[in-house]
Amino acid sequence: MFTILSWNIMQGGGQRCHQIVSHIAQLKPTLCILSEYHNNESGASLRSGLLHHGYRHQFVTQAGKEENSIFIASLMPCNNEFYPNSDPLFANNILTVHFSAFSVTGVYLPHKKEHALFDYILDIVKNTSQPYIITGDYNSGKNGLDQEGNSFWYEEKLIDFEKNNYLDVFRHMHGNAKEYSWYSHQGNGYRYDHTYAHGSLLPIVTETKYLHEWRIAKLADHSPMWIKLG
Repeated sequence: MFTILSWNIMQGGGQRCHQIVSHIAQLKPTLCILSEYHNNESGASLRSGLLHHGYRHQFVTQAGKEENSIFIASLMPCNNEFYPNSDPLFANNILTVHFSAFSVTGVYLPHKKEHALFDYILDIVKNTSQPYIITGDYNSGKNGLDQEGNSFWYEEKLIDFEKNNYLDVFRHMHGNAKEYSWYSHQGNGYRYDHTYAHGSLLPIVTETKYLHEWRIAKLADHSPMWIKLG
């Protein structure tokens, strides 16, 4: 069994870092992908705490101390890949780890800002025989489905993923269920957090869900996404 937890921990975690580590340690995913990670004292606290719980394989980008970025921690050995040429402003927002059977790319895609990351990721997966899992905070979704309104940018890029056999794992398991991973102060729901996987991997996906109770407990403002491969 291989499990993945992807989670926007909200502005680096701050004073919530101990609780964040504690909840991850209880769930014990094989691979943990945290977005809005900050490469500062809070980040060091997260890394140290997860190391204590067996996450010996850790990878971060070269983001600044207050810059939202990606952190990946794994219980299993893996190789990593950075993308310094992916985007002139957001090169620290994607990070990949490679296993023998598949690769996993963690993403934190900017909210309503122009960026080249969707196209960059698509170019990577189109030019390799290795199947990928692409997971994290996309800050996008399908209008009218992943939100009630139509304010999402880059919906067409998700359609491009699907045209290239990269499919929404949650939709594969749950159809058109209305479920949201983040809520505005006005109470409007948005499914910003996604996992897209190559079609060849879908038969081994046995579970996918959002851990809404973690958001409700105010560990962060996003619900983590949980994926189980078996």
